Amino acid sequence: MSARAGIRCDAGVRSGVGHLVRCVALAEELVARGVEVIFLGEVRDSPWGQAQLDGRGLPLVPAPDEPEKLAALARGLALDAVVLDSYELAPATGSVLRAAGLPVLAIVDGDPLGQEADLYLDQNLGAEDRPVTLPATLPATLSGRRLAGSRYVLLRDSVRRRTRAPRTDGSPRADCPPRVLCFFGGTDSAGVARRWADALNATGLPFLGTIVSPVPFDAGPIAVIPPTDRLPELMAAADLVVTAAGSAVWELLHLGVPMALTWVAANQLIGYEELVRRRAAAGLGPAPGPEAVAVLAKLLADPAAREEHGRRGRGLVDGKGRERVADALLGLALR
Repeated sequence: MSARAGIRCDAGVRSGVGHLVRCVALAEELVARGVEVIFLGEVRDSPWGQAQLDGRGLPLVPAPDEPEKLAALARGLALDAVVLDSYELAPATGSVLRAAGLPVLAIVDGDPLGQEADLYLDQNLGAEDRPVTLPATLPATLSGRRLAGSRYVLLRDSVRRRTRAPRTDGSPRADCPPRVLCFFGGTDSAGVARRWADALNATGLPFLGTIVSPVPFDAGPIAVIPPTDRLPELMAAADLVVTAAGSAVWELLHLGVPMALTWVAANQLIGYEELVRRRAAAGLGPAPGPEAVAVLAKLLADPAAREEHGRRGRGLVDGKGRERVADALLGLALR
Protein backbone atom coordinates (compact mmCIF):
# COMPACT_ATOMS: atom_id res chain seq x y z
CA MET A 1 0.00 0.00 0.00
CA SER A 2 1.40 3.41 -0.95
CA ALA A 3 1.91 6.14 1.61
CA ARG A 4 -0.13 9.31 1.85
CA ALA A 5 1.47 12.53 3.10
CA GLY A 6 -0.12 15.84 4.05
CA ILE A 7 1.69 19.16 3.74
CA ARG A 8 0.37 21.97 5.95
CA CYS A 9 1.45 25.09 4.14
CA ASP A 10 -0.17 28.48 3.54
CA ALA A 11 0.74 30.95 0.83
CA GLY A 12 -0.49 34.35 -0.18
CA VAL A 13 0.19 38.03 -0.59
CA ARG A 14 1.00 38.57 3.08
CA SER A 15 3.06 35.45 3.76
CA GLY A 16 4.60 35.05 0.30
CA VAL A 17 4.99 31.77 -1.57
CA GLY A 18 8.46 30.66 -0.48
CA HIS A 19 7.07 28.01 1.87
CA LEU A 20 4.85 26.72 -0.93
CA VAL A 21 7.68 26.55 -3.47
CA ARG A 22 9.93 24.41 -1.29
CA CYS A 23 7.01 22.19 -0.29
CA VAL A 24 6.09 21.72 -3.95
CA ALA A 25 9.67 20.53 -4.57
CA LEU A 26 9.31 17.93 -1.80
CA ALA A 27 5.88 16.94 -3.16
CA GLU A 28 7.37 16.36 -6.62
CA GLU A 29 9.89 13.94 -5.14
CA LEU A 30 7.28 12.11 -3.06
CA VAL A 31 4.86 11.78 -5.97
CA ALA A 32 7.68 10.41 -8.15
CA ARG A 33 8.05 7.67 -5.52
CA GLY A 34 4.38 6.78 -5.63
CA VAL A 35 3.33 8.74 -2.54
CA GLU A 36 -0.02 10.53 -2.62
CA VAL A 37 0.42 14.14 -1.46
CA ILE A 38 -2.35 16.40 -0.19
CA PHE A 39 -1.75 20.08 0.62
CA LEU A 40 -3.58 21.37 3.67
CA GLY A 41 -4.28 25.09 4.03
CA GLU A 42 -4.95 28.04 1.76
CA VAL A 43 -3.41 29.91 -1.14
CA ARG A 44 -4.65 33.46 -0.56
CA ASP A 45 -4.88 35.92 -3.45
CA SER A 46 -2.04 34.32 -5.41
CA PRO A 47 -3.16 32.84 -8.74
CA TRP A 48 0.46 31.94 -9.44
CA GLY A 49 0.71 30.00 -6.18
CA GLN A 50 -2.52 28.13 -6.86
CA ALA A 51 -1.30 27.30 -10.35
CA GLN A 52 1.76 25.55 -8.87
CA LEU A 53 -0.56 23.02 -7.27
CA ASP A 54 -3.09 22.79 -10.09
CA GLY A 55 -0.44 22.26 -12.74
CA ARG A 56 1.00 19.31 -10.82
CA GLY A 57 -2.32 17.77 -9.89
CA LEU A 58 -1.71 18.37 -6.18
CA PRO A 59 -5.00 18.68 -4.26
CA LEU A 60 -5.50 21.48 -1.74
CA VAL A 61 -7.81 20.87 1.21
CA PRO A 62 -8.82 23.77 3.50
CA ALA A 63 -7.33 23.15 6.94
CA PRO A 64 -8.34 24.47 10.37
CA ASP A 65 -5.87 26.39 12.52
CA GLU A 66 -6.71 24.53 15.75
CA PRO A 67 -4.26 21.67 16.32
CA GLU A 68 -6.94 19.21 17.45
CA LYS A 69 -9.10 19.89 14.39
CA LEU A 70 -6.08 19.61 12.11
CA ALA A 71 -5.23 16.23 13.68
CA ALA A 72 -8.82 15.09 13.15
CA LEU A 73 -8.63 16.15 9.49
CA ALA A 74 -5.34 14.31 9.06
CA ARG A 75 -6.81 11.14 10.53
CA GLY A 76 -9.90 11.49 8.34
CA LEU A 77 -7.66 11.73 5.26
CA ALA A 78 -5.77 8.61 6.39
CA LEU A 79 -2.42 10.41 6.27
CA ASP A 80 0.75 8.51 7.12
CA ALA A 81 2.79 11.63 7.89
CA VAL A 82 2.38 15.41 8.03
CA VAL A 83 4.81 18.13 6.93
CA LEU A 84 4.50 21.50 8.68
CA ASP A 85 5.90 24.61 7.00
CA SER A 86 4.40 27.73 8.52
CA TYR A 87 5.34 30.41 11.04
CA GLU A 88 1.69 30.97 11.88
CA LEU A 89 0.77 27.57 13.31
CA ALA A 90 0.15 27.17 17.03
CA PRO A 91 3.26 25.76 18.76
CA ALA A 92 1.20 22.79 19.97
CA THR A 93 0.36 21.66 16.44
CA GLY A 94 3.21 19.19 16.13
CA SER A 95 2.70 17.65 19.56
CA VAL A 96 -1.03 17.15 18.94
CA LEU A 97 -0.37 15.49 15.58
CA ARG A 98 2.27 13.24 17.13
CA ALA A 99 -0.07 12.30 19.97
CA ALA A 100 -2.56 11.24 17.30
CA GLY A 101 0.02 8.81 15.93
CA LEU A 102 1.15 10.92 12.96
CA PRO A 103 4.88 11.36 12.28
CA VAL A 104 5.73 15.04 11.76
CA LEU A 105 8.40 16.76 9.68
CA ALA A 106 8.78 20.46 10.53
CA ILE A 107 10.49 22.68 7.96
CA VAL A 108 12.06 25.56 9.85
CA ASP A 109 14.46 28.46 9.43
CA GLY A 110 16.59 28.45 12.54
CA ASP A 111 14.37 28.55 15.63
CA PRO A 112 11.64 25.85 15.48
CA LEU A 113 9.37 28.24 17.41
CA GLY A 114 8.46 25.57 19.93
CA GLN A 115 7.07 23.24 17.28
CA GLU A 116 7.42 19.58 18.24
CA ALA A 117 8.35 17.16 15.44
CA ASP A 118 9.88 13.77 14.76
CA LEU A 119 12.17 15.32 12.18
CA TYR A 120 13.35 18.88 11.55
CA LEU A 121 14.55 20.31 8.26
CA ASP A 122 16.53 23.56 8.15
CA GLN A 123 17.96 23.98 4.64
CA ASN A 124 19.72 27.26 5.36
CA LEU A 125 23.38 27.46 4.44
CA GLY A 126 25.50 26.72 7.50
CA ALA A 127 22.51 25.56 9.57
CA GLU A 128 24.40 22.41 10.53
CA ASP A 129 26.90 24.54 12.46
CA ARG A 130 24.40 26.70 14.33
CA PRO A 131 23.11 25.54 17.73
CA VAL A 132 19.34 25.20 17.95
CA THR A 133 17.24 24.56 21.02
CA LEU A 134 14.56 21.99 20.29
CA PRO A 135 11.40 21.77 22.43
CA ALA A 136 12.15 20.33 25.88
CA THR A 137 9.09 18.08 25.54
CA LEU A 138 10.76 15.96 22.87
CA PRO A 139 12.00 12.53 23.95
CA ALA A 140 15.78 12.22 24.10
CA THR A 141 15.62 9.73 21.21
CA LEU A 142 14.48 12.53 18.88
CA SER A 143 17.02 15.15 19.94
CA GLY A 144 19.28 14.43 16.96
CA ARG A 145 16.65 14.10 14.23
CA ARG A 146 17.64 17.24 12.36
CA LEU A 147 18.42 17.63 8.67
CA ALA A 148 20.45 20.81 8.46
CA GLY A 149 22.36 22.67 5.80
CA SER A 150 22.50 22.94 2.04
CA ARG A 151 22.65 19.14 1.58
CA TYR A 152 18.90 19.21 2.20
CA VAL A 153 17.79 22.08 -0.03
CA LEU A 154 14.47 21.35 -1.75
CA LEU A 155 14.56 22.23 -5.46
CA ARG A 156 11.77 21.98 -8.02
CA ASP A 157 12.02 19.86 -11.17
CA SER A 158 12.03 23.02 -13.29
CA VAL A 159 15.26 24.11 -11.59
CA ARG A 160 16.99 20.74 -11.25
CA ARG A 161 16.82 20.06 -14.97
CA ARG A 162 18.14 23.49 -15.99
CA THR A 163 21.67 24.79 -16.40
CA ARG A 164 22.87 28.35 -16.69
CA ALA A 165 22.27 29.50 -20.23
CA PRO A 166 24.89 31.10 -22.50
CA ARG A 167 24.09 34.38 -24.16
CA THR A 168 21.79 33.58 -27.08
CA ASP A 169 23.61 36.04 -29.34
CA GLY A 170 26.83 34.10 -28.83
CA SER A 171 28.72 37.04 -27.34
CA PRO A 172 30.66 36.74 -24.07
CA ARG A 173 28.79 37.96 -21.01
CA ALA A 174 31.50 40.58 -20.47
CA ASP A 175 31.03 42.18 -23.89
CA CYS A 176 27.43 43.38 -23.70
CA PRO A 177 25.04 45.06 -21.25
CA PRO A 178 24.33 42.68 -18.37
CA ARG A 179 20.92 41.04 -18.13
CA VAL A 180 19.45 41.82 -14.74
CA LEU A 181 16.50 39.97 -13.22
CA CYS A 182 14.80 41.43 -10.15
CA PHE A 183 12.07 39.69 -8.14
CA PHE A 184 10.87 39.31 -4.55
CA GLY A 185 9.02 36.03 -4.33
CA GLY A 186 5.83 35.23 -6.15
CA THR A 187 3.85 37.98 -4.44
CA ASP A 188 6.32 40.78 -3.53
CA SER A 189 4.70 40.59 -0.08
CA ALA A 190 6.83 43.50 1.21
CA GLY A 191 6.02 45.72 -1.79
CA VAL A 192 9.65 46.58 -2.55
CA ALA A 193 9.95 45.84 -6.29
CA ARG A 194 9.39 49.45 -7.38
CA ARG A 195 12.02 50.77 -4.98
CA TRP A 196 14.66 48.35 -6.20
CA ALA A 197 13.79 49.23 -9.79
CA ASP A 198 14.53 52.84 -8.88
CA ALA A 199 17.84 51.79 -7.30
CA LEU A 200 18.91 49.94 -10.45
CA ASN A 201 18.01 52.93 -12.62
CA ALA A 202 19.86 55.23 -10.22
CA THR A 203 23.16 53.56 -11.12
CA GLY A 204 23.03 55.32 -14.50
CA LEU A 205 24.67 52.29 -16.11
CA PRO A 206 23.41 50.30 -19.12
CA PHE A 207 21.69 46.96 -18.48
CA LEU A 208 18.80 44.91 -19.81
CA GLY A 209 16.37 44.63 -16.92
CA THR A 210 13.32 42.54 -16.08
CA ILE A 211 11.33 42.89 -12.86
CA VAL A 212 8.72 40.38 -11.74
CA SER A 213 5.84 42.04 -9.91
CA PRO A 214 2.20 41.09 -9.30
CA VAL A 215 1.39 44.80 -9.54
CA PRO A 216 2.31 46.55 -12.82
CA PHE A 217 4.18 49.85 -12.63
CA ASP A 218 6.33 52.09 -14.80
CA ALA A 219 9.99 51.16 -14.28
CA GLY A 220 11.39 53.19 -17.18
CA PRO A 221 13.62 51.01 -19.36
CA ILE A 222 13.09 47.95 -17.16
CA ALA A 223 10.44 45.48 -18.34
CA VAL A 224 7.86 44.65 -15.65
CA ILE A 225 6.21 41.24 -15.97
CA PRO A 226 3.73 39.35 -13.74
CA PRO A 227 4.73 36.23 -11.75
CA THR A 228 5.63 33.52 -14.22
CA ASP A 229 6.52 29.84 -14.46
CA ARG A 230 9.40 30.96 -16.70
CA LEU A 231 11.32 32.19 -13.67
CA PRO A 232 13.88 29.33 -13.69
CA GLU A 233 14.54 30.08 -17.37
CA LEU A 234 14.93 33.79 -16.65
CA MET A 235 17.24 33.10 -13.71
CA ALA A 236 19.47 30.84 -15.79
CA ALA A 237 19.78 33.49 -18.50
CA ALA A 238 20.60 36.36 -16.13
CA ASP A 239 24.01 37.92 -15.52
CA LEU A 240 22.79 39.26 -12.17
CA VAL A 241 19.74 38.61 -10.02
CA VAL A 242 18.55 41.14 -7.44
CA THR A 243 16.30 39.46 -4.91
CA ALA A 244 15.58 38.81 -1.24
CA ALA A 245 17.31 36.01 0.65
CA GLY A 246 14.34 33.65 0.52
CA SER A 247 13.81 30.24 -1.07
CA ALA A 248 14.94 31.43 -4.52
CA VAL A 249 18.56 31.83 -3.42
CA TRP A 250 19.00 28.06 -3.25
CA GLU A 251 17.81 27.78 -6.83
CA LEU A 252 20.24 30.52 -7.86
CA LEU A 253 23.11 28.79 -6.04
CA HIS A 254 22.34 25.56 -7.85
CA LEU A 255 22.42 27.42 -11.18
CA GLY A 256 25.53 29.41 -10.27
CA VAL A 257 23.92 32.78 -11.07
CA PRO A 258 25.47 35.90 -9.46
CA MET A 259 23.20 37.46 -6.82
CA ALA A 260 22.78 40.78 -5.05
CA LEU A 261 20.67 40.23 -1.95
CA THR A 262 18.48 42.12 0.44
CA TRP A 263 16.01 40.76 2.99
CA VAL A 264 12.33 41.51 3.55
CA ALA A 265 11.56 39.20 6.51
CA ALA A 266 13.41 38.38 9.72
CA ASN A 267 13.81 34.71 8.84
CA GLN A 268 15.73 35.67 5.66
CA LEU A 269 18.50 37.36 7.62
CA ILE A 270 20.12 33.99 8.46
CA GLY A 271 20.66 33.12 4.82
CA TYR A 272 21.58 36.68 3.88
CA GLU A 273 24.38 36.95 6.42
CA GLU A 274 25.82 33.53 5.61
CA LEU A 275 25.83 34.07 1.84
CA VAL A 276 27.36 37.53 2.12
CA ARG A 277 29.96 36.27 4.61
CA ARG A 278 31.01 33.58 2.14
CA ARG A 279 30.94 36.13 -0.70
CA ALA A 280 28.55 33.83 -2.55
CA ALA A 281 26.34 36.91 -2.96
CA ALA A 282 26.71 40.67 -2.78
CA GLY A 283 24.96 42.31 0.16
CA LEU A 284 22.64 45.25 -0.49
CA GLY A 285 21.38 45.74 3.06
CA PRO A 286 17.73 45.94 4.11
CA ALA A 287 16.58 48.76 1.82
CA PRO A 288 17.55 50.74 -1.30
CA GLY A 289 19.83 53.67 -0.58
CA PRO A 290 23.12 55.23 -1.71
CA GLU A 291 25.20 52.29 -0.44
CA ALA A 292 23.01 49.74 -2.22
CA VAL A 293 23.12 51.77 -5.43
CA ALA A 294 26.92 51.82 -5.22
CA VAL A 295 27.04 48.02 -4.84
CA LEU A 296 24.72 47.58 -7.81
CA ALA A 297 26.80 49.99 -9.90
CA LYS A 298 29.98 48.01 -9.21
CA LEU A 299 28.28 44.76 -10.17
CA LEU A 300 26.85 46.19 -13.37
CA ALA A 301 30.19 47.69 -14.38
CA ASP A 302 32.44 44.77 -13.42
CA PRO A 303 31.63 41.36 -14.98
CA ALA A 304 34.49 39.71 -13.11
CA ALA A 305 33.10 40.87 -9.75
CA ARG A 306 29.67 39.50 -10.67
CA GLU A 307 30.98 36.16 -11.83
CA GLU A 308 33.12 35.73 -8.74
CA HIS A 309 29.97 35.64 -6.62
CA GLY A 310 28.46 33.08 -8.95
CA ARG A 311 31.62 30.97 -8.83
CA ARG A 312 31.65 30.95 -5.03
CA GLY A 313 27.99 29.96 -4.87
CA ARG A 314 28.12 27.29 -7.55
CA GLY A 315 28.28 23.81 -6.05
CA LEU A 316 26.90 24.75 -2.63
CA VAL A 317 23.57 23.15 -3.60
CA ASP A 318 23.87 19.83 -5.45
CA GLY A 319 20.16 19.43 -6.24
CA LYS A 320 19.76 16.11 -4.40
CA GLY A 321 18.49 17.53 -1.10
CA ARG A 322 14.88 16.62 -1.69
CA GLU A 323 15.86 12.99 -2.24
CA ARG A 324 17.59 12.91 1.15
CA VAL A 325 14.60 14.56 2.84
CA ALA A 326 12.15 12.15 1.19
CA ASP A 327 14.25 9.20 2.36
CA ALA A 328 14.08 10.44 5.94
CA LEU A 329 10.38 11.28 5.82
CA LEU A 330 9.37 7.95 4.31
CA GLY A 331 11.52 6.23 6.90
CA LEU A 332 9.17 7.76 9.48
CA ALA A 333 5.92 7.20 7.60
CA LEU A 334 6.52 3.57 6.72
CA ARG A 335 8.22 2.36 9.87
